[in-house]
Amino acid sequence: MLIDRSNLLAESFEYITEASSEELHGGLFMEFKNEEATGPGVLREWFYLLCQEIFNPQNTLFTRSADDFRRFSPNPASEVDPLHLDYFEFTGRVIALALMHKVQVGVLFDRGFFLQLTGKKIGLEDIKNTDRIMYNSCKQILEMDPECFDSDSGLGLTFVSETEVLGKRETKELLKDGKSIAVNSKNREQYVNLLIKHRFATSVSEQRLYVEDFDCMLGGGDNLISIDDWKAHTEYNGFKKTDRIIGWFWKILKKMTEEERRSVLFFWTSTRFIPVEGFRGLSSKLYIYRLHEAKDHLPTSHTCFYRLCLPKYPKIGLMEKRLRLIAQDL
Repeated sequence: MLIDRSNLLAESFEYITEASSEELHGGLFMEFKNEEATGPGVLREWFYLLCQEIFNPQNTLFTRSADDFRRFSPNPASEVDPLHLDYFEFTGRVIALALMHKVQVGVLFDRGFFLQLTGKKIGLEDIKNTDRIMYNSCKQILEMDPECFDSDSGLGLTFVSETEVLGKRETKELLKDGKSIAVNSKNREQYVNLLIKHRFATSVSEQRLYVEDFDCMLGGGDNLISIDDWKAHTEYNGFKKTDRIIGWFWKILKKMTEEERRSVLFFWTSTRFIPVEGFRGLSSKLYIYRLHEAKDHLPTSHTCFYRLCLPKYPKIGLMEKRLRLIAQDL
């Protein structure tokens, strides 16, 4: 598979959708055009970059959770793209391939979407982290005093759903003749259930991905990266784990933010997220090699082999500057 970085999504879509299941199960050999690098590190980078494109809200396939920008669900407005269903099938294939190759892509699916895939009912608490405004509105409807609710004519609500899709207002009846059925204290629970069903099931019923609930496997654990676990699964070549410079390295990582640590991990391995079981879930241990060059150079890496190459820095301050440059660039 030879992919142009500047046309990543379109070329990947063409290749993956045209390949047979047998061809995809036979393995992937990945190269970027005009680049010499090949191997597992390049493949992991391709998965990561491709998923960033697929789940970019500007492509209208998926929408982000209101409270967690790593969590997504299908976009009801995706039909503006005539190929949207083909792209959902393509996404399903990419996710399946990521699972086969044990690659963490940093994407989590919304709980409501998984419930839909398994045929289970989506309740009010299931949408809390997806659509906070709708959640609060429905909760208010259900918790209002019955007498106050009815005296206010059910807030003027009827059994319809009103949404705005790409600037266009759309109204859908939740029941037959829903426009003429007023919401009251006795039927308000039915109204809320139908509203949730329409928003999170009916409106995206065609956008099926052939995946199962591998949420944690895809996105990696939600827990912070453990430096102790990282150290326990790292080996050394040209250094000893008791060397002062190795102590500096782990001390600097502990001072970094979670995002900076993930950037260093990406530079080292081409993946930002670790499996739910931690570093032992990776396909290999990580390695730190001695770089026999000028002592002020930036580190280098061989992501295919999970290998980070460090010069023997004379001072911890210089080492920290070089590592933070890596963390900022990714």
